[in-house]
Amino acid sequence: MNRKKMLSQVEATTLFDVIVIGGGASGLGTALDSTLRGYKTLLLEKDDFAKGTSSRSTKLAHGGVRYLKQGDVGMVREALRERGLMKENAPHLVHDQKFIVPVYDWWDAPLYTTGLKVYDVMAGSLGLGKSEMISKEKTLKHIPNLSQDGLIGGVRYYDGQFDDARLAITLAQTISDFEGNLLNYAEVVGLEKDELDKVDGVRFIDSETGTEHVVKGTTVVNATGVFVDQILSMDDKNHKPVVSPSQGVHIILDKEFLKGASSIMVPRTSDGRVLFAVPWYDKIVVGTTDTPLDSIDAEPRALEEEIEFILKTAGQYLQKAPKRSDVRSVFAGLRPLVKKQEVETKNISRSHKILVNKSSLITIVGGKWTTYRQMAEDAVDTIEKVAHIPSVKCITKDLLLHGYQQGADRLDVKSVYGNDLPKIEALITEAPKLGVEIHSDLPYRFADVYWGVKNEMARTVEDVLARRTRSLLLNACASIEAAPEVAKMMAGILGKDEVWVDNQIEEYTTLAKGYMC
Repeated sequence: MNRKKMLSQVEATTLFDVIVIGGGASGLGTALDSTLRGYKTLLLEKDDFAKGTSSRSTKLAHGGVRYLKQGDVGMVREALRERGLMKENAPHLVHDQKFIVPVYDWWDAPLYTTGLKVYDVMAGSLGLGKSEMISKEKTLKHIPNLSQDGLIGGVRYYDGQFDDARLAITLAQTISDFEGNLLNYAEVVGLEKDELDKVDGVRFIDSETGTEHVVKGTTVVNATGVFVDQILSMDDKNHKPVVSPSQGVHIILDKEFLKGASSIMVPRTSDGRVLFAVPWYDKIVVGTTDTPLDSIDAEPRALEEEIEFILKTAGQYLQKAPKRSDVRSVFAGLRPLVKKQEVETKNISRSHKILVNKSSLITIVGGKWTTYRQMAEDAVDTIEKVAHIPSVKCITKDLLLHGYQQGADRLDVKSVYGNDLPKIEALITEAPKLGVEIHSDLPYRFADVYWGVKNEMARTVEDVLARRTRSLLLNACASIEAAPEVAKMMAGILGKDEVWVDNQIEEYTTLAKGYMC
């Protein structure tokens, strides 16, 4: 993935079949499906790929246990199928994860066991393991430091875990592998229309040069997550918002707070939500919250009460209750929930919706990472109907994503590169200094920085420390200390000066401080 080359190809193309706005899960999935069906495709992202919600999940590829209780069987079945396909198509990124539901009330045991048995049945041949009630002794064997006060036993079940930002980069690489076009730091600032008032292109600004470009496209897809209303307003100034944002917050703790390899799932917290505590590399991800918001921000911040809620709830289930000083990072993501009063949509499934405006602008609303592939398939099917072109078979169910490799060590951060890893190791052999870690408290090397810039279109220190590596989430403080040397290396690769280095360090430090508890 070379941005300069990509931009040259965009400038040389007279007409795209499909232009996708948004480089998160739904946008990347749609661009990949479109490219594989043979359509000349361009994806434009105003910041970096997965800059928003798509890098701020609970890191779970799951069916959604809590949706069973709500009776949303259709969404659970769809998500369980897609969870299985994610693992088959990207085993270097998606792994089995064992979960324990602690049982402290005898009445809960049969309820949880029965519900999770239904979960197993719905997964069918793509199931990851059988659910079962286990004794107190077995429960503590799986999670030795679980609170024992009143503990009866547990219910064991299986779901999936993945690295969200790395899957996004992998999708981008796969698009590039199949000669699709994509650009980060390319903000769409307007829609182009023909004499019939149909959308037939977009105007975007290259953030790195300030140059405005106009590109034409037969169809345009709005896949901007919580920002879909901004694009819809470009199409219709009288547009009524369709998204009601909700914030989810997670905290990162050291591994000592959850001993063993199993995760905890609390099915009913004091606010009625599900809380997870999940091993992730050498840390623990704990969350999430559900806080309705009135405004949308590209860098949402956790509210004080959200952090306190997670710490308090986690402390009820762990022998050692985490304190504020134990938090290595705290991050917030915004869910693009569809407003209930919105009715002028085509309901593709219970997990997401596809809107088609009179101008033929197509918008994807809602959904979650686990169902990104199905969302994309539905979107491209809609593209074919709107453009009145013959349907082409979707092949993403069987597509092995870039870097595909079986048997990856899920605990090793390097496993996300899959079969690209030998190429990175070869760089270190040629230049041993690349094998040095960027910080003593982070598991990444300067080779990862080099690779991210040269082959994964990383353009800023944030791109490298937040998404090409997960340094910002694993240890925000350490990532700030690593930023100066990372900036210097990037400047050498990108041909930037000292002013750029100083600006990058300052911008990243300001951002990362917002992730420190």
